[in-house]
Amino acid sequence: MKATRWLASYAIFAALVAECLVLAFATDAFFTESNLANVVRQNAFTAILAAGMSLVILSGGIDLSVGSVVGLSGVLCADALVRGAPLPAGVAVGLLVGLAVGAINGLAVTKLRVPPFIVSLAMMLLVRGAAYKYTNARTVSGLPSSFAALSQGALAAATMAAVFALAWVLLMRTPFGRHVYATGGNPEAAWLAGIRVHRVLLAVYALCGLCAGLAGVLVASRLNAGYPKAGEFYELDAVTAVVVGGTSLFGGRGSIWGTLAGAFFIGILNNGLNLFHVETYDQLMVKGVVLLAAASLDRWRTKAA
Repeated sequence: MKATRWLASYAIFAALVAECLVLAFATDAFFTESNLANVVRQNAFTAILAAGMSLVILSGGIDLSVGSVVGLSGVLCADALVRGAPLPAGVAVGLLVGLAVGAINGLAVTKLRVPPFIVSLAMMLLVRGAAYKYTNARTVSGLPSSFAALSQGALAAATMAAVFALAWVLLMRTPFGRHVYATGGNPEAAWLAGIRVHRVLLAVYALCGLCAGLAGVLVASRLNAGYPKAGEFYELDAVTAVVVGGTSLFGGRGSIWGTLAGAFFIGILNNGLNLFHVETYDQLMVKGVVLLAAASLDRWRTKAA
């Protein structure tokens, strides 16, 4: 196996193990039950976002609106519950908001032929503004206690695992998954091969929005409130997790399990920095360096392939 192929497939898993070993030797607090539970609980939301982002990036696109969707879906879910809607209906509202925003992104990319970066950047601003406008920049509070149970450690971890299992089945065991890889690898060739490229793109953006809606519901559950500012910078964490996990920014190459490892690599990095009391601003700089290094490695792999 070529070194480049090994790096693309397994480097993130080796890096994740090495990171855990370094933190285990550096501090006794890392491998405590409470800290590990906190790592899983905090990173379940980002991992779910990254799962949806993987589909979009594998198809050759990007979605910068997912962080804003987290805020809007959480706000509308919380507001529905406060108004007396049953819990399943409130959750459905949050999921449908994410699905709708994702579908709009997909339609803009396929029908209007606007580049994905511009579409999702515009939607990021629009959706965040809508969240502030709907709440008048206030937090929606007074939610039922049953809602908070959705984000408990075990349930959040189970939800995350289910999302990744479904994403793996979709990508690796269905024709749709092969179409996603083909579209990301070469959309013109995919179209000539009979793949309905526009339908594939619409589907991946809709699924990415659905994942963002689910993450928004879980974040609101953890906060036990609808916070219009929730999800800020989550899109950067999601993209970083996908790229660090070995998925090519140019589309057509990557794995969903690499994305999961990438999400926890970033999450454990954050956790380690917190354990050593590194300031928030310095943490942002570190994540920026990690993203730049991962993107540079992806570029190198692409040239070497």
